[in-house]
Amino acid sequence: MSVLDQIRPGRSSCLLAVALALIAASPASAQPTEPTPLRFSLDGRIEGPSALFLLPLDRGYYKSESLGVTFDEAATPLEPITRVASGSHDMALVDINAVIRYRDQNPTAPIRVVFMVYNRPPFAVIGRKSRGISDPKSLEGKRLGAPPATSTFHQWPLFARLTEIDAGKVTLENIAAPVRVPMLAAGQLDATLGYAFGLYVDLKDRGVPVGDIMQMQMADYNMRLYGAAIVVNAKFATEQPDAVRKFLRATVRGFRETIRNPTTAVEPVLRRNELAKKDVEVERLRMAIRENVITPEVKANGFGAVDPARLEETINQIAMGYTFKTRPKAESVFDPSFLPPLAERRTN
Repeated sequence: MSVLDQIRPGRSSCLLAVALALIAASPASAQPTEPTPLRFSLDGRIEGPSALFLLPLDRGYYKSESLGVTFDEAATPLEPITRVASGSHDMALVDINAVIRYRDQNPTAPIRVVFMVYNRPPFAVIGRKSRGISDPKSLEGKRLGAPPATSTFHQWPLFARLTEIDAGKVTLENIAAPVRVPMLAAGQLDATLGYAFGLYVDLKDRGVPVGDIMQMQMADYNMRLYGAAIVVNAKFATEQPDAVRKFLRATVRGFRETIRNPTTAVEPVLRRNELAKKDVEVERLRMAIRENVITPEVKANGFGAVDPARLEETINQIAMGYTFKTRPKAESVFDPSFLPPLAERRTN
């Protein structure tokens, strides 16, 4: 006999309400929802700025959105792109300029850019004043360490053009990314290419005096490019649009917490990278936030968005050093439909 059968005619309607409540609370109707698995590729090794993603993971922000998120490091800047394109990873952090070139070469690649992380790109030339480096033109006649597989390497021709450097007078030495800082610190190079928050902080950590470090961030020389962005596999975005939105919402929540207290935010990084030094990674994270994440554009438009006019400028500047098969429009590059509402993306 069911609970409803036990209610005799004429009894109070309150009993019916109680019975229905009991049915609603039964185990059959209270099954927990399985979290949606989501595999995310970082754009390199785990270091200070990775806290932007690892903090919301460790604080349970993704879990509270019913997401089962896992993060993987990447060996090269291209790896996160090919991971998402192949479907082995659902989302990734990648250089948007590399994505634009990749999609031009692979027009059917199922990749969509949905969230801008580094509104200002960290591309930089870092040199030593004691080696005669004082401005872009001073690179002529000097030795520049240039790891060919890095995002910054692809921006060197554009930087040279914007700053009127005679690139033919600069000796480019193809070196592996891990040895550029040791070689520069040892005086075996005059300057090198890379992310500012990576090279500058590592040089300091190796004992190079701050007064001897010449930092030339490419964005300071009329470079209008954006930096790293979050991309999603198109099939995953179509089948799991809510998961994409939830991931971005939890990530924005993590951004706020990370920016509010970088010293605490790096703890998830230190737990995963035993070789990391807290003071070094805190400085690296603070520099990335200050120089690349929080900009006047982000303060006006919120986390994650892009300015369509500037994105067109980005495409124009890429075309200065790359020949497009089919030149894209800004609206085909960035998909804002997954962004949280502006009120949720405000920086304060």
